[in-house]
Amino acid sequence: MPVAVVTDSTAYLPPELVRAHRLTVVPLAVVLNGAEGLEGVETFPDDATRALSGRRVSVSTSRPAPEQFAEVYRALLAGGADAVVSVHLSAELSGTVEAARLVAAEFGDRVAVVDSRSTGMGLGFPVLAAASAAAVGADLDGVRQAALDAIARTTIFFYVDTLEFLRRGGRINAAEALLGTALSVKPIMHMPDGAIVVRDKVRTAGRGVARLVDLAVEAAGDAEVDLAVHHLAAPQRAEQLVTALAERLGDRLHETYVTEAGAVVAAHAGPGLACVVIHRRSAG
Repeated sequence: MPVAVVTDSTAYLPPELVRAHRLTVVPLAVVLNGAEGLEGVETFPDDATRALSGRRVSVSTSRPAPEQFAEVYRALLAGGADAVVSVHLSAELSGTVEAARLVAAEFGDRVAVVDSRSTGMGLGFPVLAAASAAAVGADLDGVRQAALDAIARTTIFFYVDTLEFLRRGGRINAAEALLGTALSVKPIMHMPDGAIVVRDKVRTAGRGVARLVDLAVEAAGDAEVDLAVHHLAAPQRAEQLVTALAERLGDRLHETYVTEAGAVVAAHAGPGLACVVIHRRSAG
């Protein structure tokens, strides 16, 4: 049996891709105003949007327990997988990678864990690359390398209406949040080394969308690319991004995926999120 590929719920892969590539998705947990649920299983984007719209908001997220990974790895290996490659969201954002690595050590050289240094389809594209390598018979090292190569060719940018949710969740520092609030700016973020960093500041949502388009085109360079767009309670922004990028990238654009961000990212980014992920199909 080929190498099995595991990821977590923050990849926000379209369900049809999860099925087609036989991926195993381990959910993170979200606590919204005291009610805990597994992302994508018990808690969905609308739940987070409603909770975040309230006057008093208590939101937190937590990594999967190590035993969740142990159960998944055991089941896949017992089911005939030769090995497992487990690709997850940035260790700068969550302890998910740490939990997976703690368990992987128990399986020796049969399980490898990869830090995508990203989230959303910044994680999803490396997962798909790993699954494609596994499907053509690559061994553990080959599947792991396919994920690492895709990480190097994938760039993520996202716009948020406010830095407040990222500040509350500890994903950016208070000084950055204060700056954004004081100047009433709309921040555009990126993740150059796995951590969330302010890339640009604009004055309006419209300029934010336009700047995301420019940054994505710049990241694409001259390469053939795949595109993913995520949003949270902002489908019109997602549509604007897809339309503008399709026009700018032309026939260099291959696959396009549009999904709403799940509850974990929603808890930290807030409603209005718009995110663009560019995956260059080659290193050129």
